[in-house]
Amino acid sequence: MSSDKHYECTVKVEVTFIAEQSDIEHNQYAFAYHVTIINTGNVAAQLISRHWVITEANGERKEIRGLGVVGAQPLLKPAEHYEYTSGTLINTPMGEMHGAYQMVAEDGTQFDAVIAPFALAMPRILH
Repeated sequence: MSSDKHYECTVKVEVTFIAEQSDIEHNQYAFAYHVTIINTGNVAAQLISRHWVITEANGERKEIRGLGVVGAQPLLKPAEHYEYTSGTLINTPMGEMHGAYQMVAEDGTQFDAVIAPFALAMPRILH
């Protein structure tokens, strides 16, 4: 059974509020997110496309789909990882993102690398 193919990538996300790119008076809140994608399976796989769902605190939701990430479609061998940083702008001080990367293994098998929900939240300001 040790020769069974296992298709899996783990996704970790760290979020930072970017005060200098936000305009709070005009309800524009900027966030950077640093993503690490790790091939935790035992078959090499390439990231082909992405699907993000962004939900703002007021319930407004938008979906983003596209090829690759930051202009790349990385091929990850087992245990390899790929990191990138991107960003988003929302109209509320809090929101949430989640989604998936569409992957294709070297044998042609397609699978999703799920991106668990994570918070977009402006830090509390103490007066």
